Amino acid sequence: MYGSRLQRFFIGSISVAVLAVGGLSAATAAGAADQSERVRGAVTSLAGNDLHVKSRDGLPVTIKLTEGWTVSAVKKASISDIKPGDFVGIASLPKSEGGDGALEVLIFPPALKGLGEGSYGWDLKPNSTMTNATVGDAVKSINGSVVTVNYHGQDKRIAIPNGTPVVTLTPAQPEDVKPGAVVFVPARKGADGSLSAGQLIVGKDGVVPPM
Repeated sequence: MYGSRLQRFFIGSISVAVLAVGGLSAATAAGAADQSERVRGAVTSLAGNDLHVKSRDGLPVTIKLTEGWTVSAVKKASISDIKPGDFVGIASLPKSEGGDGALEVLIFPPALKGLGEGSYGWDLKPNSTMTNATVGDAVKSINGSVVTVNYHGQDKRIAIPNGTPVVTLTPAQPEDVKPGAVVFVPARKGADGSLSAGQLIVGKDGVVPPM
């Protein structure tokens, strides 16, 4: 049951980014004027299905949560938890000396292996990339790890320095979406500028969504 909930979450959130990589917008794919917008910030209130968030830019944002909306929480993990065969999502930035350096790592639950596979632009930081791929190997060192990930027959090496946020997903309840909680919301932006979403990730027990 939890696997199906997570599948619904990531089909809604990651597929938009995958389509964008292929040169398609969510509007083209859905035949509507909607666009995607990722909201990161702290909850100020949840009134009915209206979620009010103070964004990371300090701006007030209102998101209409659709009927039957779902929420997952992030759970702290570590670099040592990353094993060959794991399916991960790594946001990274190009390094001046070559290769990529991780900004954060999400270890997907097994039920989501392969979903949203690929490497595409991300907006965590300017010029950042999100790579959803299978770990081929993980070489550990005193400074962290270097992982080789595989997606669609391609390999990519990403350095994961010590201190990089590493998380996985765990079930959450609507009651966890409370004032002060940090959220990541893959929202849809309508033609009128309004935002709506059916899924979100919430911080819990001191762990915040790093993506």
